[in-house]
Amino acid sequence: MFKDSCLFCKIAKKEIPSRIVFEDDEVTAFEDIKPQAPVHIVIIPKMHIERLSDIDIKDGAIMSKLILTAKDMAEKRGVSESGYRVVINCNRDGGQEIFHLHAHLLGGRPLAWPPG
Repeated sequence: MFKDSCLFCKIAKKEIPSRIVFEDDEVTAFEDIKPQAPVHIVIIPKMHIERLSDIDIKDGAIMSKLILTAKDMAEKRGVSESGYRVVINCNRDGGQEIFHLHAHLLGGRPLAWPPG
C-alpha cells in the first residue's frame, strides 16, 4: 500500500509533518508547502499510485474520491461559488514533481488560462 521512499506516503503515515486539513481511510488532504493560490490543497490517495497514467478501471473509486474531496474542500474553504481549479499533473513534462498520484485544489484568486 505505501512505498517507503515516497514523500507523500510518509505524509500519509504521519512520518513527515504537514498541515492536514482532511483525512479518512482512503485519502489525505494537506496544505501545499509552496502555495500557488490563497487556497492550495494537495489531495492524495493513501494507496501509492505513481502517476495518472498508471490508473485503470479498478481505480475508479479512488479517483472519484479525490475529486469529491476536492469539491468538499472547495466548499469548506469558501471558493466553491467564486471558482476553483483541480489539477492532476502527469509525468515530468506535465509538471509532476512527486511521483505519487495527487490532485491540487487551487482557488481564492482569478486563475489564468492557459496555465504555465
